[in-house]
Amino acid sequence: MPVETCLPSAIATPADVTALEAAARRVQTPCGDSTLVWRVWGEGRPVVLLHGGAGSWTHWVRNIAPLARFGCRVCVPDLPGSGDSAPPPNGEDADALPPWIEQGLALLIPGEACDLVGFSFGAMVGAFIAARAAERVRQLVLVGAPALSREPSPRLDLRGWRALPPGPERQAVQRHNLRSLMLAREESVDALSIALHTANVERDRMTRRRLSQTDVLVRTLPRIGCPVSGIWGADDALYRGRTPIIGAALAQAPAFATLTLIPDAGHWVQYERATAFSEALLAALAAVPMQA
Repeated sequence: MPVETCLPSAIATPADVTALEAAARRVQTPCGDSTLVWRVWGEGRPVVLLHGGAGSWTHWVRNIAPLARFGCRVCVPDLPGSGDSAPPPNGEDADALPPWIEQGLALLIPGEACDLVGFSFGAMVGAFIAARAAERVRQLVLVGAPALSREPSPRLDLRGWRALPPGPERQAVQRHNLRSLMLAREESVDALSIALHTANVERDRMTRRRLSQTDVLVRTLPRIGCPVSGIWGADDALYRGRTPIIGAALAQAPAFATLTLIPDAGHWVQYERATAFSEALLAALAAVPMQA
């Protein structure tokens, strides 16, 4: 039975996430002296999804099945230092991760180019890979990417939680932070989003990320030769009130294709407006055929 027929039709509960993970092939590739963990669904056109900072593969739980049903081989790593993957041995920011992702791609999809989709912190990682390993990337799709301007990001009301004991107070802080940064609508902050976000941030070992506060991505885009598209939540907290920055920055890519702003969605757009996001991503894939 094709794996895409075994996938949950909707992701709304932890049981749905468990079923989705059970349908994956788990693959380990090197990360220093330890391992980088990938989950792979489906067959066909390789699409690689890179999650955001303090995240894991679960940033994409609502998008994997639509891609697999479209005929994609969906390859999703836990980035080094996140989820089930070991920390990178050579740094604690996005510029330390590309060699380990590239090594994994060479083992997972030898001799093939992929569509590379990066969310937030993962967007920087994807852009660095596209700039330095052009033969590996058919197109780059950036989602909620930081580091597009020297203009400081808006100050967000994020609260510390590590000193709090497990329990209601700690969970309340996680819920507050999820609403402040990741999701635009109160109704989007459901039990599943809180559970996924909490599990992810509590396993984050990449705690010295600084590049997102620079303009390193906009300086990298002119060196990327493949088509570049963007999908953003129109109410992304990182760009609230200053969305023109996004289009101006992406236009620095020589092969800039499209920018889609999805209404009623925040930073974690692929979770909050999953159907609209998946439709936009599938349109981007269809616009760049495999032989390109």
